This record gives sequence, structure tokens and C-alpha cells, in this order.
Amino acid sequence: MRLLKLIPDNTNIPFLKWRNIAMGLSILLIVGSIALVAIRGLNFGVDFAGGLMMEVRFEKPAQLDDLRTTVNSAGAGAGNLQTFGDPRTVSIRLPLPPGDDAAVQKVVSAVQAKIKADNPDAQFRRVETVSGKVSNELIRDGALAMALAMLGISIYIWFRFEWQFGVGALFALIHDVALTLGFFALTQLEFDLNIVAAILTIIGYSLNDTIVVYDRIRENLRKYRKMGIEEVLNLSINETLSRTIVTSISMMIALGTLVVLGGSVLFGFSVAMLLGIVIGTYSSIFIGAPILMWLGVSPQSFVPSDANDPDAKLKAKLAAERGQV
Repeated sequence: MRLLKLIPDNTNIPFLKWRNIAMGLSILLIVGSIALVAIRGLNFGVDFAGGLMMEVRFEKPAQLDDLRTTVNSAGAGAGNLQTFGDPRTVSIRLPLPPGDDAAVQKVVSAVQAKIKADNPDAQFRRVETVSGKVSNELIRDGALAMALAMLGISIYIWFRFEWQFGVGALFALIHDVALTLGFFALTQLEFDLNIVAAILTIIGYSLNDTIVVYDRIRENLRKYRKMGIEEVLNLSINETLSRTIVTSISMMIALGTLVVLGGSVLFGFSVAMLLGIVIGTYSSIFIGAPILMWLGVSPQSFVPSDANDPDAKLKAKLAAERGQV
């Protein structure tokens, strides 16, 4: 029985032909994402914004204006309401009342009683509280975790390959993170610790895919020293394309299932991961590899530096006899 191959062995797609268009589009998307985050901001969940959050489920689609009036009549402060996942589920965010846990429980009971009086079918799924001090610490620690992960990964690739590869990987990671944040600023989906975990996972996935391509590029740069850099990059991407596509499709099938069937708790995480897989696959092909050209990587980048090394001379002689030098 023959194995199914999504990508034929002789695939030769000229990816680098569209490098300028892809890079221009990516820069526009990065700038647009940063602008969205600056102008619209992220819809921070209770983890980051602090306060009291309640999730309520109704039998019929909720009327937010009427529900907002009901919540505000409880005397707990101005409530921020929005649908969560579907029109029948509503997220209610309230300022955290001063005092101890008893004061918080009093507010929760008052709001629930008001909602139950007007909506007997209401189901209260969860209640979360986070203080302002804790939320500020979480924002700082989350941002620091993402920054250190990206920096550490770039330094590793720098030492593992060459400095140009580290710069290329860092730009690809910035591209992936910026577009993910821009998506959440555009859609105003709730941004909480689950999304930070998703972004860190995206960074790892994107890096893994980029390193696979980079390793093949380095191997082919040593092997085909008379081939132009564009041809070497195209060859390397095409040789790893089957692995990239199969891995990405497998991940997207699993994440697509979570988006549809995972429920509201996993919805944001699953959407972030699904988007990150698509963006990460794109960046490893159209961002990470073309940057190497602009940074001066060439077939001579991995030529042994010691010209007097007898092993290097022997390898060069054998390669010349095979017509590869």
C-alpha cells in the first residue's frame, strides 16, 4: 500500500519570487496590529484588568441593554457586559468592592438575585475575582515571559547557526506575536492568562518550524556552493514543505475541533492557537528564509575558515570532483 503524500517529492514552488510582496504585506500587518492595540486596546479579562467577573447562561439570546440595567440596579457599580462565545452566554465584569471576601460575596449575591428575578432561567457558570495589585503583576510577568522567550530563542539560534539566522527568527516571532495581538484587539475577544499561554505555545511552534527550515538551508548551503542563494532557499523550503504542511494540518484539525466543541472556556485559547499555527507556518516560509538573503547569507557563509586544515582541503577536493563546488 502506497503512503499518501500531500506534497510530491519533486515539488519546486518559487517561494522567494514573492518575498518582496510577502515582506511588505507582513510589515503592513505588523504596523496595523500595533496601531489596533494602541487605539482599541485589548479586552483584558479579570486576570489582567482586576475586578469581579461573572459568566451567565440564558435559555434565549440575552438582551444586553435590559441585562445591563438589571445589573446596575444592584448597586455594585457600572457593569461591563458582552456576549461570550454565543448570544446566550454573557460575561459581566464589575469593579471589585472594597473590603474582604464577605463584601465580594455580598455583591455577587445581590447581582445574582437581581438577574434571577428578571431571568429565572439564568445559570451562573463561574465567578472570578482578582485584585488590582495581582492583575498588574500578571500583566508585567506575562509580557516579561513573552519577551524573554523570544530573546532567549534568538540567542540560541545565533549560536546554533549564524547571527543572521537569529535575527531572522526574532523578526518572524515578532511578526507572529504582533499579528496575534492585533487579532485580539480587532475582535475584542477576552485576553487572559490562557491567551498568554497560547502565545508562548505559538512562539515554540513557530520556532520549531523555522529551525527545521534553517537546518535544511545550512545543509544545502554547504552542499551546493555554486548554486545561487535564492535557489538554495527555494530548494530548502520545498524539501521541508511536506513536513511543514502535514504538521500544520494535523494541528489545525485538532484545534478546529476545540474551537467548535471545546466550549467557552477553551474558545479564546483555541482560536489563538489556530491563528498562530497559520501565521507561524507563513512566517517560517515567507519571513524567516527571505530575511537571510537581505542579511547577506551566501553559499560561502559556511565554508571552513581554516584553509590549511587537511580535512577541509580533502572535503573540498571530493566535492569538486562531484561537481558541487
